[in-house]
Amino acid sequence: MRAPTAPDRSMATPELFASLTDDVVASGSVTVTVPTPSTGEPLHELPHSSADDVGEAVARARLAQLAWARAGFAERRRILLRAHDRLLDRNALLLDLVQLESGKTRGQAVEEVFEAASVTRYNALAARRVLRGRSRRAGVPLAVTTRVRYRAKGVVGVITPWNYALSLAAMDVVPALAAGCAVVQKADDQGALSILALRRAFIEAGVPEAAWAVVTGSGTVVGEALTDRVDYICFTGSTATGRAIAEKAGRRLVGASLELGGKNAMIVLDDVDPVQAAADAAYGCFSAMGQLCVSMERIYVHRRIAAPFTRALVEHLGAARLGSSLEYTSDFGSLATAAQLERVEEHLDDALANGATVLVGGRPRPDVGPWFFEPTVLTGVTSEMRVHAEETFGAIASLYLVDSDEEAILAANASEYGLNASVLTRSPRRARRAAEALEAGSVNINEGYRGSFSSVDAPMGGVKASGLGRRNGPEGLLRFVDPVTVSTSTGLLRLPRTAREFSALAGPFVLLARVLRAIRRR
Repeated sequence: MRAPTAPDRSMATPELFASLTDDVVASGSVTVTVPTPSTGEPLHELPHSSADDVGEAVARARLAQLAWARAGFAERRRILLRAHDRLLDRNALLLDLVQLESGKTRGQAVEEVFEAASVTRYNALAARRVLRGRSRRAGVPLAVTTRVRYRAKGVVGVITPWNYALSLAAMDVVPALAAGCAVVQKADDQGALSILALRRAFIEAGVPEAAWAVVTGSGTVVGEALTDRVDYICFTGSTATGRAIAEKAGRRLVGASLELGGKNAMIVLDDVDPVQAAADAAYGCFSAMGQLCVSMERIYVHRRIAAPFTRALVEHLGAARLGSSLEYTSDFGSLATAAQLERVEEHLDDALANGATVLVGGRPRPDVGPWFFEPTVLTGVTSEMRVHAEETFGAIASLYLVDSDEEAILAANASEYGLNASVLTRSPRRARRAAEALEAGSVNINEGYRGSFSSVDAPMGGVKASGLGRRNGPEGLLRFVDPVTVSTSTGLLRLPRTAREFSALAGPFVLLARVLRAIRRR
């Protein structure tokens, strides 16, 4: 695998970093040094918040939320669309920040900025349509009318990981703002600059500063304090942490949406073009070096197509260009941290020790950067290996042979996770049958993840141990409001209150029920 030159000079500067990190709600002097994956060298100093800082941010957000909710849909729409335009105007800077913090390629950073803009535009334009009040059928026609309105939940807590900091922040924060909520967001250290730059565009567009606060720090301190105080919590991360957050939210009787782990499966049927399928599989597995909850880690290939597909996959990955250039010169980037590299090496060593074989990759690339690792495909993976069922979340995929569509579907479903799945086939009928049978929150046909990931009008989330709730689409907006039912007595027909009135109306009520059933009135 070839390596390009070192990173280019970025539009981002130390002065900008310091300016952005001044926006973190942090009253103390505790800071951490955040490195850049491309070199492992320090990128910037990030202040850390305390539990008291979280409490202060939530208290200010509660006051700001009252005015923000009263501003109404039209005003929020105007502000959010202005923020959308600022994101596009700052496209180059946002791309730089995403790359410097995550180690992604330029092309993979484009996905993040495009997604953030798409989410902003969608929620600005859809919020009024989805959340406006509506009449509902009354229980007793003529006697009452019934209407449902939606009330913003209040202050939403958002806990965002490092891997897709910009786009995942937008997916949770923007619909909350569009619904009239305020947000206190815990940013991961490795993605804080991207989040702070995103927030700044929204503040400059007119979102009140206190209505979107950013805090940083450890999950055990800042994350716990946030979950203890907000009216709703959004979390993206590991299943283990998600379970703990769900338990805490449950004790407080507040809602939560959780996008958690995945061990996503790609099924390659025997009617594909093997070269095209190999290119699709390579990107679906190793975009962001596999550090994406919806990327593929298991490839089930029909035996009849396995040989040409495997050759094409090995050739494609073997010729891929690794690097951290801030230009469009790299196919794959870096792992994000030393811990990520260690996890990948642990999974690989365990698999090889138990008999797996490397088809392609399998080596760290310190000549390119400290945390680079070649995209790696294994075969001969068995159930006693960690890589078989555990989420690697980086740089390793396993290839398995199957003899039928049904065998592939059963194998894909044999996982505790159910976040995303992919089917490569030329047959719409086979694709539809597989999509209906796969146990996953989203299924992509002839794509790895980007079809569903970019469809911001459609819900995104997981089943089984991959989470609860949905982001994006109307479902993503509705999680941030409470429905309120308002029924009004019309005075045209009085409901019974005394024994005599009930006696007189008991028969007519039974007749009314029969008539409503006959005319199929819900």
